[in-house]
Amino acid sequence: MTGFALALLGLSVAGLTWLATRAVLGLLVRRAILDRPNERSSHDTPTPRGGGIAVVAVLVPAWIAAALLSGATVPWPVLGGALFLAAVSWRDDVKSLGILWRLGVQVLAVACGLAAIDGPVFRGILPAWLDTLAAGFLWLWFVNLYNFMDGIDGIAAIETASIGGGVALVALGAAMGPAGTAAWGIALAAAALGFLPWNWQRAKLFLGDVGSVPLGYLAGWLLLSLAAAGAWKAALILPLYYLADATITLLRRLKRGEKVWRAHREHYYQRAVQGGMSHASVVKAVLAGNLALAGLALGAETGLGTLALVMAGTVAAILLYRLTFAHAPGPA
Repeated sequence: MTGFALALLGLSVAGLTWLATRAVLGLLVRRAILDRPNERSSHDTPTPRGGGIAVVAVLVPAWIAAALLSGATVPWPVLGGALFLAAVSWRDDVKSLGILWRLGVQVLAVACGLAAIDGPVFRGILPAWLDTLAAGFLWLWFVNLYNFMDGIDGIAAIETASIGGGVALVALGAAMGPAGTAAWGIALAAAALGFLPWNWQRAKLFLGDVGSVPLGYLAGWLLLSLAAAGAWKAALILPLYYLADATITLLRRLKRGEKVWRAHREHYYQRAVQGGMSHASVVKAVLAGNLALAGLALGAETGLGTLALVMAGTVAAILLYRLTFAHAPGPA
């Protein structure tokens, strides 16, 4: 696709998502499908939940169109998996499902999606069966951490836009990834940005699991596809903040013997809000870190190599430090 076509795709997806989200918001309000505050919430008023319906409804057709316009193979197993996850996650949003049901559906979706990855993710380092198993495990973890990290206004949309835009940057700037990668990344970023105005502090509605789970699934597939194409450093760098925050928090909770699948407010970004930072300030800090990570992801595949990994680790550490010692700004 030409640069003009990619820009047109992005603008169209963002605009359609904005319009679809407005329509879905009215439906959710009329049906009183609300996320009510509790001791683990970061919001204090009942807020409609399920805005991800609009995002997925626009994004799946957009990925099909992007593939056809790019001359790429439509990743039907991945899109089917995303729709399956959205349907089950919507059920979970309305009436909570057990952890084993949710996990089983995710395993099935990941197993189907692995068939659409072109080549071994670990580039021959592991035997074929172990490569598939490891890639599937990482993807499954990524889907869940995406859901865990959707805990304040705007953070999931900004992370999705950052990953989608970063994947497109690497695909275009370093000529990495299968055909269609740049277009899929731009569509993913644009859908997130079209949703963002409705989810910015103070949020008018939330994504819900119907949004965060499929978005994590699609973003994870893009990253694994980059790794399979040889851009494994970029695939690791782009989501590094999310990976670090979620994984460190999980390990801490495991060490204390807690039930890690239960909702909580112990992630670094949540503790920053508890320390006095606004949702918007936290998300802006995450965005700044993600922009640096996107630049380093491109650099990792165009000459910086391992140095980019070291620098990315430093960026993530600084961001976690900033969120750990967050406090409300003093008087002007």
